[in-house]
Amino acid sequence: MPIPAAEAPLRTALLRDTVHDRVRDAIVDGTLAPGEVVRDTELATWLGVSRTPVREALLRLGETGLVRAAPGRSTVVAEIDLAEIREAHAVVVSMHRLAVAEAVAHLTGADLDAMRAANARFAGAIARHDTDAALTADDDFHGVAVSASGNRALATVLDQFSPVVRRLERLRFASHAGEESVALHDRLVQACADGDVDAAADVAFRTWQNLADLIPDPDTAVQETP
Repeated sequence: MPIPAAEAPLRTALLRDTVHDRVRDAIVDGTLAPGEVVRDTELATWLGVSRTPVREALLRLGETGLVRAAPGRSTVVAEIDLAEIREAHAVVVSMHRLAVAEAVAHLTGADLDAMRAANARFAGAIARHDTDAALTADDDFHGVAVSASGNRALATVLDQFSPVVRRLERLRFASHAGEESVALHDRLVQACADGDVDAAADVAFRTWQNLADLIPDPDTAVQETP
């Protein structure tokens, strides 16, 4: 049997992913606040799409823990759960360490230049206290190693759990922590350029492990405003 043309399904899949990413980002950046009721009809109107991809997005976000729903009850943006954040953080740290360890042998000169450029943008954003730009640049920096690793399972795990950590990271964003990350990024690039897998993996681990300091003790209330 011939393989069917995939043009129409591809557009559907891209739409579904785009809707998911838009709603996810709105939760992570606080546009949709913890405890807020989210209705598929309102989200569909906002995004200019039908309700079907919105419902699919909410199901995926429920699996991630960013929204909560119960039979016969409204879907709401999940409150920040410190236990879930700690669990997700542990996974994210391990996956980024693994990504770098697997990527070092495959990184090209262009990859290293891309990391340096992303870190320069990150440093500039930190200096301007531009949280959105800093987080985007940080994603771009670490995304180079994730891509170069070629490990799709690793990338999928990060895609699922990174937004959980990012919610608190945004709330607790601090310039001094960002400035330390600039230096760690420089060390990571150098270790990768030297082909030192162990050193690069250790720096990657430290870079992400430092986020543990952003997670308050269980008896400390999380402020919902930056």
